Amino acid sequence: MMSVKVRDKDLDGAIRRFRQENARNGGLSKVKDRERNGYKKPGVKRRDKKKEGIKNSRKKNRERNKDR
Repeated sequence: MMSVKVRDKDLDGAIRRFRQENARNGGLSKVKDRERNGYKKPGVKRRDKKKEGIKNSRKKNRERNKDR
């Protein structure tokens, strides 16, 4: 979990910094994804990513060949 230090009792600024950092590194989206799909082992993630890449490359090839 991320943390931000509150300086000079500036809670609003600390909240703003926390939200910005969280948006940059995608922390909230990772948490939401994990809530929806549950925990996946690293090997399962790799396989899913590879399958997705193969699917996308086939789709792009199909679109390229359609124009010919």
